[in-house]
Amino acid sequence: MGVKSFVEGGIASVVAGCSTHPLDLIKVRLQLHGEASTVALLRPALAFHNSPPAFLETTTTQSVPRVGPISLGINLVKTEGAAALFSGVSATLLRQTLYSTTRMGLYEVLKEKWTDPESGKLSLTRKIAAGLVGGGIGAAVGNPADVAMVRMQADGRLPVSERRGYAGVGDAIRRMARQEGVASLWRGSALTINRAMIVTAAQLASYDQFKEGMVESGVMRDGLGTHVVASFAAGIVAAVASNPVDVIKTRVMNMKVDASGGEARYKGAWDCAVKTVRAEGPMALYKGFVPTVCRQGPFTVVLFVTLEQVKKLLRDF
Repeated sequence: MGVKSFVEGGIASVVAGCSTHPLDLIKVRLQLHGEASTVALLRPALAFHNSPPAFLETTTTQSVPRVGPISLGINLVKTEGAAALFSGVSATLLRQTLYSTTRMGLYEVLKEKWTDPESGKLSLTRKIAAGLVGGGIGAAVGNPADVAMVRMQADGRLPVSERRGYAGVGDAIRRMARQEGVASLWRGSALTINRAMIVTAAQLASYDQFKEGMVESGVMRDGLGTHVVASFAAGIVAAVASNPVDVIKTRVMNMKVDASGGEARYKGAWDCAVKTVRAEGPMALYKGFVPTVCRQGPFTVVLFVTLEQVKKLLRDF
């Protein structure tokens, strides 16, 4: 049961992740759109040397035209080529193999252990708890691939002189560890874990709940149609719950850290959230929401439809 759960979840996650990768890339680009490009230190002539940083620091921003996912996607293809839509797909493959395989497998194992043996049912609270545990552990395992994926997806938006130019996910992880330290592979891990716990709990628990509700109420029979409807609804729930954390995670992971020890743009997740809201308004936390929904919907549908089919194929093993 345990091994099968990980195999089934892994296969479904890889298929879903790779097939919806272009939508994820557009989401990342939109989340980074409008981010301040330069940070300068201001020290007026009359300032004391021990003046507080809040008095000395200023962020230079310029008005950035609003863009939508379609226009951004078209512009991306025009400037970088169609192949750019699959930038970082090797990192997505590794991320799904590590992160999603772990979270899906653990969720199924915990569901099996926590199901009431007499009624054969599992409460929504326990489904959510199983999702939180599975998502948190899966995110910790897959964070290096997640950082590499965000950087590779975002690379094309940078000036040519500032691009990292990773050859692949292996090259990205190797260079990050060498240039920024091994700890950089877990940059933003607290955010990744928080987001993964929210997404997994919302996505997996709500899918099971929607599917069970429709089947038990007689609205639909357990089949492909039910799986599609329940999974799409679960994708919307997951997108709404996770988007603010996802925006902050993307920006923290993508920020450049000066190897000489210069000041980083963000001191942490909270600092990133505050600076983002101050500079761009509260709705900046929902940047990329449309492509997030457009990606989470198809991703979740492909994930669960593939999972249900894989379960049928491996039922006798």
